[in-house]
Amino acid sequence: MSAQATAATRTEARHTRIEVVSPATGRVVGVVPVNSREDVAATAAELRAAQPEWEARGPGGRKVVLRRFLDWILDNEQSLVETIQAESGKSWGDASLEIIMAVDTINYYVKNVSKFMADRTVSPAGLANLTKKLTVQYRPYPLVGVITPWNGPLAGPIMDGVAALLAGAAVAFKPSEVTPLTWSAAARGWRDIGAPTVLACVNGYGDVGQAVVDEVDMVMFTGSTATGRAIATRAGERLIPCSLELGGKDAMIVCADANLPRAAKAAAWGAMFNSGQICVSVERAYVVADVYDRFVDLVASEVGALRHGTDAPGSFSSDVGAMATAAQLDTVERHVADAVAKGAHVLIGGHRREPGLYFEPTVLTDVDHSMLCMREETFGPTLPIMKADTEDHAVELANDCVYGLGSSIWTRDHSRAHRLSRRIEAGAVNINNALATTFQMTTPMSGWKQSGLGQRFDGAAGMLKFCRPKTVLSERIELPSEPLWYPYRRRVSTSIARLVRLTGAHDWRRRLTTRTKEGSR
Repeated sequence: MSAQATAATRTEARHTRIEVVSPATGRVVGVVPVNSREDVAATAAELRAAQPEWEARGPGGRKVVLRRFLDWILDNEQSLVETIQAESGKSWGDASLEIIMAVDTINYYVKNVSKFMADRTVSPAGLANLTKKLTVQYRPYPLVGVITPWNGPLAGPIMDGVAALLAGAAVAFKPSEVTPLTWSAAARGWRDIGAPTVLACVNGYGDVGQAVVDEVDMVMFTGSTATGRAIATRAGERLIPCSLELGGKDAMIVCADANLPRAAKAAAWGAMFNSGQICVSVERAYVVADVYDRFVDLVASEVGALRHGTDAPGSFSSDVGAMATAAQLDTVERHVADAVAKGAHVLIGGHRREPGLYFEPTVLTDVDHSMLCMREETFGPTLPIMKADTEDHAVELANDCVYGLGSSIWTRDHSRAHRLSRRIEAGAVNINNALATTFQMTTPMSGWKQSGLGQRFDGAAGMLKFCRPKTVLSERIELPSEPLWYPYRRRVSTSIARLVRLTGAHDWRRRLTTRTKEGSR
């Protein structure tokens, strides 16, 4: 076969199937078919047909199915984590954490779904509504689209999809084309437990994601700011809601009185977890000058001790794994090279490592805001550390950013921590911890600035965002006619106006004033 014919065959294959390549070894570890727009439309129709019966089961019936799905995940834990590791290049420790996230998320929403989806009785407001009984009901969007990135092949779909399913929606999932194997396996598991056809996985590239947005009634997207902006535009054209969890450039602020050994350990983990490929990774640190040198030394020691590579399943012999894509590896290398060219120093790491898509855990010092590593999302195993004159200066530097997802403040003084936290322009602040707010299902995970729209989790709100509220009004006392109905009568209208003044004004002069027909006193 000629080179031209071979290239044509590969191009055709790319349009019909995805060969998933391990970033650790370069080997093909699985294949999934690429769905067409017509496939997505047919899948959406099948999901819509099954959704009414799924909703009619009620919270009690739906949570029985989700518990079975949880059992399936636990029964297949080993193979799922092996798949996560094979297609993402994670260390075994990083990959296995996705099971914990799946278990906690399913159990949390199963436990609370009946309470979250219950009708809500609301007190009326205003004199005219005293005889009204108000109830708010919640109905799910019939079909929700969940589009997820490659950095959490199992945890990503679970974090949003479970709440939507338990709310009564059918869900079309579109995982990243980089890591489609894990969620494709989970979708087969859903079928294996005999669950209704309200969960489906479609695979492909950007055009398949666009097709999902065109078919669903609400879309939840996690990924880049650029793609999120495109999805928001299309959702606006269709007048459907969207919730977007986008990029981050999370700042770590280390005050002079911080517990430096703990802060250094947190910096190493928060910056290098999943090879830095999470939206809430510690991407930059600002350290008050008094403790800068000591903190840098401690971080260098922690990062220098990290074990780098993709370890054998179950061995836990590595800490930091591979980068997921060559393009992301190129970004990290470009950011480090740019920093060095502008005067930064590489304290630890700084190079790609072969074979495989590896970049050494890297610590950069003498950085400033002219450098890409301090301005753009790196999404890799790097930690640039910048000296700040004061803690106030550190906050100013942290806020000098287009992103606002998470952050952390390190100090032993709780009043200082809470004072500084109010000034941070981000959706979350960890005090003396790193990344921990990401896993709090009772509070919102939200992005400020270009880090997103809406929120993930936040207790009931994390489920009700997949629902449409409906107000139901009924009468406590049913009169022959309402006082405000036609025909208008002077006596009735004047009496109502006087009563409104008596009960609504906040001083006796206005309460007792009689309004003339011209409106003057």
